[in-house]
Amino acid sequence: MRAGDPDRRGRRLLVESAVGDAYGAGFEYADPAFVAAHNTLRGYAQHPRHLGIRPGAYTDDTQMTLAIAELLVAGDPWTPLELANRFVAAFHRDPREGYAGRFYDFLRSVHDGAEFLRRIRPDSDKSGAAMRATPIGLLPTVDDVLHHAAVQAAVTHDTPAGIASAQAAALAVHYCHYELGPLAKLPQWVDSHVPNGWSRPWRGKVGSKGRMSVGAALTALSTSGTMSDLLRTCVAFTGDVDTVATIALAAAARSPEITQDLPAVLLANLENGTYGRDYLARLNGELLGREHGRVGLATKPGQ
Repeated sequence: MRAGDPDRRGRRLLVESAVGDAYGAGFEYADPAFVAAHNTLRGYAQHPRHLGIRPGAYTDDTQMTLAIAELLVAGDPWTPLELANRFVAAFHRDPREGYAGRFYDFLRSVHDGAEFLRRIRPDSDKSGAAMRATPIGLLPTVDDVLHHAAVQAAVTHDTPAGIASAQAAALAVHYCHYELGPLAKLPQWVDSHVPNGWSRPWRGKVGSKGRMSVGAALTALSTSGTMSDLLRTCVAFTGDVDTVATIALAAAARSPEITQDLPAVLLANLENGTYGRDYLARLNGELLGREHGRVGLATKPGQ
């Protein structure tokens, strides 16, 4: 395995993933006719119902991904408590819409990771653990990726499907970052490590289950040659498309096969507050350890 150029021609996993999230947020579960009319990449769309999420703002997908990336960069123990602490801190420093209603209320009511773990019911098989798992794919071995993805998933999605979808999302980034094969073979490769039918092409609307959003992301990745085509394809599925785009664009940012041609308007108009575009770019640099030409992550299993 080889990492190639850690900057991959200036691509920024966290930034481009957030673009996918923010762009997809304008179309999440929207009417297919609205999606067909506005999925043009000419700018961010205002969701017809979710008026509290302004165009260009990212959602819980990116906020929880930030929590994972920050823990990887810090090198603190990879434990349920540390992960829960990060999830709570990321939410309370920058509360935002986009979370499922009950989970949003839950995060508002907890004050630290210990309380989070005492009160959470981690029995979901939805996409929350998968949407935030992509930075884990930068770890150096498949075993590292599988372990770290499973531990973080179990905090909220301690089900076979919840864990498998998180592992598959992280493995997609790993495959692209370490250039383990052609993108056309990505779904089959993921299936060889986390068997769950990932090699079957996804068609139609994407529901809330993690296996659905990851399956759609893998299909889109294996059939796209440019970032623009990939983003349009992710959104054209309809349904939970912000999660599909979050996962797919994170992996594509590390793939030499995907041409970076995202419209400048999407990068320029991505939110840029305290934890916005510039923060994402800085954290991305730390995550990739570009100053030393290596991925600067703690990698010992259980760490």
